[in-house]
Amino acid sequence: MSRETTRCLCLARHAEPEDDGAGLTAIGSLQARHLGRRLAPLAIGRILHGPLLRAAETARIVAEQFERSPSLSEHAAAGDFVPRLPRREELPDAWADTVMSFLEDVSDDEASEGAALAAEAIDLLAGPALDGREPVDVVITHAFTIGLLVAHALGAPAWRWFPPTQCHAGLTVIRYEAGAPPSVVVANDVAHLPADLRWTGFP
Repeated sequence: MSRETTRCLCLARHAEPEDDGAGLTAIGSLQARHLGRRLAPLAIGRILHGPLLRAAETARIVAEQFERSPSLSEHAAAGDFVPRLPRREELPDAWADTVMSFLEDVSDDEASEGAALAAEAIDLLAGPALDGREPVDVVITHAFTIGLLVAHALGAPAWRWFPPTQCHAGLTVIRYEAGAPPSVVVANDVAHLPADLRWTGFP
């Protein structure tokens, strides 16, 4: 298959935020720099990020590590939302209490908005480089959204965006090729981070 139609989607969780969830800590800024240096050799024209400050700030620092900084674009579908509320009967007995307890405070409005954004994220981000899509994309996003796209790529049950186990500045790469199933090439990789900056944000 032509490399021109093969798309590698690079997903990264935002770097470590301040306690109020807004900007980045000093550690987070370092994590973002290291992530940017890892991605800098790629032919990236645009970095997409969610609307929250911690994602936008991570994207800005990542872009600064490129010789020619990619453009930055904000999109709600790269934001922080609950992709889908599962029904209890969908869940394995061993997990049901944990999952349902985690999600018990999600309102009907939040669930509806999250489902709509999840569908938009799949439409926008999943698939090969056809119909004007970039061959390589970088998206600075959140743990739930990464889980959603990984579950979709693997054909897993829709609720398997859970658990949200993504490190700050961890990198996940999904390869989309026309005529072939998606493949998760890299998952939650922190090899670009020094040992003392790894595993933050991981439950």
